[in-house]
Amino acid sequence: MESLDLVVRNGTVVSASDTMACDVGVRDGRIVALAQDLPRGKREIDASERLVLPGGIDSHCHIEQHSSFGVMCADDFRSGTISAAFGGTTTIIPFAAQHRGQSLREVVEDYHARATPKAVTDYAFHLIISDPTEQVLGQELPALIRDGYTSFKVYMTYDLLRLDDYQMLDVLDVARREQAMVMVHAENHDVIRWFSRRLLDRGHRLPRYHAVSHPRIAEGEATGRAINLAELIDVPLLIVHVSAEEAIDAIRDARRRGLRIYGETCPQYLFLTAKDLDRDGMEGAKYCCSPPPRDEAAQEAVWRGLEDGTFEVFSSDHAPYRFDESGKLAKGPNAAFKDIANGVPGIELRLPLLFSEGVGGGRIDLNRFVALTATNAARLYGLYPRKGSIMVGADADIAIWNPEREVEVSADMLHDNVGYTPYEGRTVRGWPETVLIRGRTVIDDGNLEVEPGSGEFLPCAPPERARPLGRTAPEIDPARNWHADLRG
Repeated sequence: MESLDLVVRNGTVVSASDTMACDVGVRDGRIVALAQDLPRGKREIDASERLVLPGGIDSHCHIEQHSSFGVMCADDFRSGTISAAFGGTTTIIPFAAQHRGQSLREVVEDYHARATPKAVTDYAFHLIISDPTEQVLGQELPALIRDGYTSFKVYMTYDLLRLDDYQMLDVLDVARREQAMVMVHAENHDVIRWFSRRLLDRGHRLPRYHAVSHPRIAEGEATGRAINLAELIDVPLLIVHVSAEEAIDAIRDARRRGLRIYGETCPQYLFLTAKDLDRDGMEGAKYCCSPPPRDEAAQEAVWRGLEDGTFEVFSSDHAPYRFDESGKLAKGPNAAFKDIANGVPGIELRLPLLFSEGVGGGRIDLNRFVALTATNAARLYGLYPRKGSIMVGADADIAIWNPEREVEVSADMLHDNVGYTPYEGRTVRGWPETVLIRGRTVIDDGNLEVEPGSGEFLPCAPPERARPLGRTAPEIDPARNWHADLRG
């Protein structure tokens, strides 16, 4: 055998489908051998009593992004990717976010300029479509999809981001034709607006009313409506950051009916509740995100969704805002709940939290953990088989975990630029101690071993799971007697 650049030896190697005791041989940044007793490499890592897992893929995070409020995230591509790497994540897929009036192509160029000199992990980009003009839908979006930006997010709420159903259908039609994956933030905007107005009219301004103004039925209704629109156009769809049992049931029912509807959830819906928004004074603002954390029953419903396959992916939805006038409190130190910047940090703790409570707590096994945190995201977003698995031919993106290591979480130990963590004081068991990206050691023994700018951009292929289902889509035949059809 040709000499190996690196051998990771004596570990337990885990994929989404298999667990095996073997060595991992790496050459030129790729995995070239999985076998016992591989020849000695130029570099050796002893993974005895360790788990050798694929590096995580965080497929939903907000990095160096302006919100629709105009507030910039606390993390740029340097701090955000360093934090991700320390948590065992080797690839991130943040958003190139279009705001109204912007050219989508210019937005993408701007995000590349931000990421290229700073990122230490590899990265791709989703798009956010908030202004689906004829130019965007007819020219810019199809061209960008063909250039490797094969997934995009749309919103059903937020005044400056949301699309109406007509616009949603236009976007879904492009996705069907170009075989792209659409991600949907599903909440009923008018329900939220109605509740918010009445709460404020009655003087209810504190952060806890954020959760009241985003009722579960708003999430459930919008999820069902998005699924119906996707079924009409015959296009797969991913519902992101799902928190409510009503939305989980809608996704589960769609999957039972054979639709390609996928679900994503996040740490905040397993480890936080609405009670966290009811902390003294403005402390609850630290926990404001949309949809909001709910109650213990909702947490249990989310766990069931992770266990039974309703959820394909587990992402951080890292939306990092500092707890000051630059972030959460940009509208003032006593801002009303609707003016608090939405989002919680979690990019570094996503994997340890799920490992500790999911694997350690017996809720999911190691293979399901790998699927939820790496492999399924690679498949959904056109990065597989290069990313997301330990297999011959894949990039050598590897996280070596000590499954017994206990860590007490504090903001001081994390590497983001947020200044607080909603998981302060929680003890997790299981931690990634060595992290490799394309065979290079990025994290080792608590140290960063690479320079900013060493991460690579990843163009995404058309996702296999974005192909239409082969059902009847609403192609309009002008010769057909539509009036007779309508009469039944």
